Amino acid sequence: MTLTDDPCPIARGLACAGDSWSFLILRDASQGLTRFDQFRKNLGIAPTILTRRLAALTEEGLLEKRRYSEHPPRDEYVLTEAGRAFMPIIVMIGAWALRHRDRQASVRFFDGETGLEVKPVAIDSVSGAAIGSRPITLGVRT
Repeated sequence: MTLTDDPCPIARGLACAGDSWSFLILRDASQGLTRFDQFRKNLGIAPTILTRRLAALTEEGLLEKRRYSEHPPRDEYVLTEAGRAFMPIIVMIGAWALRHRDRQASVRFFDGETGLEVKPVAIDSVSGAAIGSRPITLGVRT
């Protein structure tokens, strides 16, 4: 059994984008980077690794490949709806790291419209409780 076939949604989600390079590519795409050379330069990633990650993210539906030049053929990669929906996960990981790993980090999250620093909180839409304030169990819906 592979992670993609695992009944656990966490395992299936990690199978889509559970690699650190993939998270960073999605982060950069959310900041407006779209082209191979932009990702390569910003991340300092080897071209072969970047090629594989872009292909995987495209195959998983998080990025869409679009042709922007016919001669020579050049493609760009833009976030899909699924890719945009992944952004809160990346922001939450960053917020967790700021709190528990690197309190002195100079990079923070800011609202693109107000300029205010973002302090994300995950809330359960059913109970209204902050996720993490109560135990969470995994189970099968019957």
